[in-house]
Amino acid sequence: MNSPARKKRTTTAALLSAALLGTLVTGCGGDASAGDATHVTVTVGYQSKTINTVTAGTLLRSLGYLERELEAQGKRDGITYKVEWQDYATGAPITAQMTAGKIDIGSMGDFPLLINAARGKQLNRPTRLVSVTGYNLRGALNTVVTAPQSKLASLKDLKGRTVSTSVGSAADGTLVRALQEAGLDPDEDIRKLNQQPSVGASALQAGSADALSQFVAWPGLLAFQGRAKALYDGAELNLPTFHGVTVRKDFAEQRPKVLDAFLAAQIDATRYLNDHPVQAAEKVAEATGLPPEVVYLYNGSGGIATFDPAVRPDLVAALKKDVPVLRSAKLVGDVDVDSFVDDSAIKRVYGGEYAERLAATPDPSRSEVWLKGEDRTRAFDSPFALLEFVAGHRDQVRAAYVPDATTGTRWYADKAVWVRDGKELSPFVTASAARAYAEAHPGARTVSYSAALGQAS
Repeated sequence: MNSPARKKRTTTAALLSAALLGTLVTGCGGDASAGDATHVTVTVGYQSKTINTVTAGTLLRSLGYLERELEAQGKRDGITYKVEWQDYATGAPITAQMTAGKIDIGSMGDFPLLINAARGKQLNRPTRLVSVTGYNLRGALNTVVTAPQSKLASLKDLKGRTVSTSVGSAADGTLVRALQEAGLDPDEDIRKLNQQPSVGASALQAGSADALSQFVAWPGLLAFQGRAKALYDGAELNLPTFHGVTVRKDFAEQRPKVLDAFLAAQIDATRYLNDHPVQAAEKVAEATGLPPEVVYLYNGSGGIATFDPAVRPDLVAALKKDVPVLRSAKLVGDVDVDSFVDDSAIKRVYGGEYAERLAATPDPSRSEVWLKGEDRTRAFDSPFALLEFVAGHRDQVRAAYVPDATTGTRWYADKAVWVRDGKELSPFVTASAARAYAEAHPGARTVSYSAALGQAS
């Protein structure tokens, strides 16, 4: 169905009429009780460039599915609904607006979700996690990058260095955990800059930061632009990371039909993304200004992110493991994850399909080529087969993607670190992973992308 045209209903006459009739007009997430308003504004906070949330934000807005659902709901209950979209760079301001009663529904990463839960309880504005947007079961949505010419070879080399991140974000959590696994103290061994992603990217380029730890789509964007290279792949943690949808508890109780409409629209947006990955990437690119090739790295078929609104138990378990990290950073106290997570609405909206979605296995990443002028990608059985194809179509390639040989994380073929082992060619996101593989396979050695293409041609 086509999205309904947006209709302005806030004329002076309409407002005067509403006032005379004693009708309550709700705006910007007001706290009206369910059923006592004929004009309701639903305020949605989202992060347009955090493309792991597009099915609850950028893509959902572009498709108009929420407006469609609310128009249909409005015809049934006699209410005129309007959606107000508020765009932010991170989850923190969304939480601030939710606890102020000014945003009804928001989407953010796992660490910000826990802060959302903690702040909501602290300020007597409780929130609930009601669905998931995108996830990666190994943690590959967060990456630490350095400048292209940096001599830093591993996380251990960050000791005494300056690292930019957004404190309290999922990327910050990855940085903390990764440093600990590398034997470094996140508080003592590095100088951490708390910066917005765009500011951190500028700091990296200017040399005021030695490394940048960020979430989608910043690492992929900077690598694509030749402004950074991957130092650490978050998938090495082998711990799920995800983004999800949170709603104010009072709003969910007052407006359950609105929440159901949102989740139904999110499910439809998810289906669209999964059925039309290239077209979805292009829509998100148009709305955000991000290159489509970067969006597809994460959101494409077999991309870094898997999209499904179902609240998987393994994601909830990972969320519980995040609490101690945030608590040690003094960003939260204890968080009751079980009371924060409420999948009753998404389960109701999904119906009998919900159990199937919970049991679904994410598709593995695969080797793909996107040729110029084509509206689909071509899949290959192996990175070597992809290289063979690219070698014969060099001037036609728009983007080529390969899965890391160890973690499975998708990366750009021309930005990957390649290892030749006899006739085999294996790609890796980071030089340290390639080096570890080569050391474990006598005779293997790293080769340039051009050399890999030459061997495959």
